[in-house]
Amino acid sequence: MKYQKGFTLIELLVVVAIIGILATFAMPLYSKYQARAKVTAALAEASALKVNFEDVLNQGNDPTLELVGGKAATSNCTMTAAGSASTGAGSIGCTILNAPAPVLNKTVTLTRTTADGWVCTTTVPADYSPKGCTASGS
Repeated sequence: MKYQKGFTLIELLVVVAIIGILATFAMPLYSKYQARAKVTAALAEASALKVNFEDVLNQGNDPTLELVGGKAATSNCTMTAAGSASTGAGSIGCTILNAPAPVLNKTVTLTRTTADGWVCTTTVPADYSPKGCTASGS
């Protein structure tokens, strides 16, 4: 008697259907993960400029993106930096690039005041906002 080896067509179709069902649940979660990761990367790039920003202020110069050593555009952000040595206030901003739709072209801003130090605000929806950042997006 000869036995068949391998899977039947029905068994293969059942496996494909199960994988499809699992993928419908996984894709939205993965998309949200991608968006949060992009916002976190944007915050990291802005935070990396804080020390140089403080150094420029302490030297008595008004901080600009060039003086703090930032790049105008990276793979994650379009960066901005501006401040006033006389008041000690300023900000470092990042407009998010190459990201999923919920966070694309949203901003992460680090604002420095003499009273409060550095404060993080963002226009991304609260679901995607990193800890320590106040979300003003919807």
